[in-house]
Amino acid sequence: PLDARALAALAANPGCRRRALLDGAGVDKTALARALGTPAPFGQSQFAFTRGNAFEAKVTADGGAELIRLLCASTGERPPEPGEVALPDLSADGPAGRTARTRLALERPAEGEDGAGGWSLLFHPMLALEVAGSTAYLEPDAIAVHPDGSRTVAEIKSFPVLDGSADAAKVGAAARQAAVYALALEEPGREGAVRDQALLVCPKDFSNLPTAHGVDIRKQVATTRRQLARLTRLEEIAAALPDGTVFDPSRPAPELTAAVESVPAAYAPECLSTCELAFHCRERARAGGAVESLGRSVRGELGGFATIDAVLAAADADASAGPGAASAPASGAESDEP
Repeated sequence: PLDARALAALAANPGCRRRALLDGAGVDKTALARALGTPAPFGQSQFAFTRGNAFEAKVTADGGAELIRLLCASTGERPPEPGEVALPDLSADGPAGRTARTRLALERPAEGEDGAGGWSLLFHPMLALEVAGSTAYLEPDAIAVHPDGSRTVAEIKSFPVLDGSADAAKVGAAARQAAVYALALEEPGREGAVRDQALLVCPKDFSNLPTAHGVDIRKQVATTRRQLARLTRLEEIAAALPDGTVFDPSRPAPELTAAVESVPAAYAPECLSTCELAFHCRERARAGGAVESLGRSVRGELGGFATIDAVLAAADADASAGPGAASAPASGAESDEP
């Protein structure tokens, strides 16, 4: 089903109806890509998965004392005393039940000893976000509720921070995921409920000691909100499919290929790091000579040219016309450029 990673990828490429439909329908794209003969060679190894779980357990141990300490060090707030942080029980049957328990915990903040607001930590809460007519259930690592009622999204990652800096691509991916959680946390009519700074917790250098940095997610939130709003509703995409279309990986390869190709895709080289079907889409784009295979910037420069053959043909025609011949603009608009 849709999760924050998938939504972040959708927001980066909102024109891809294929991914929107497959993710919205909960199709296993890894199995689908394998059945199509173009398996995605990326994914988290079992070792990295185990290491990540061990690091998260270290950060959240003792009622999240280390997580609260890191958060207060980042924001400059006074750390609460041990035992002053509420840890609501969020267990329930099914995602809808867990979402309701999470909402209840957020609506009833903890109280401090003086009767004012207190700290709360919600570990693996469940949030709901409506996307293109489908409900996505999201599970952040943690949400911290401050004494003033505001909330901070905490992302716990296993990639290291070396000499005070981390891999920019991985930090950007974490920020986009945090932005999706922030959107799900937003409440109509209540500004400032979700803080602009997400907390990114990572191992320090080559140790297992946690370090944390605040990451400004305002730009990512605005971009993600705008891009998700542009997604075509899933009902409209499904209505355009031929009757009887299924995406069962056990079907014969030709039938499965025809089903996948019946949904328009918007391939770009950036998809290779975010989508399991990217290698299939790249293969088809290259086979058809689509200019999208060259990248979004090149595609934008070529205007109305849809294929590489059309671009080369136009270039040959200009060359054969001799010096001084004006080339026809790709978009059909007038141009003063030779």
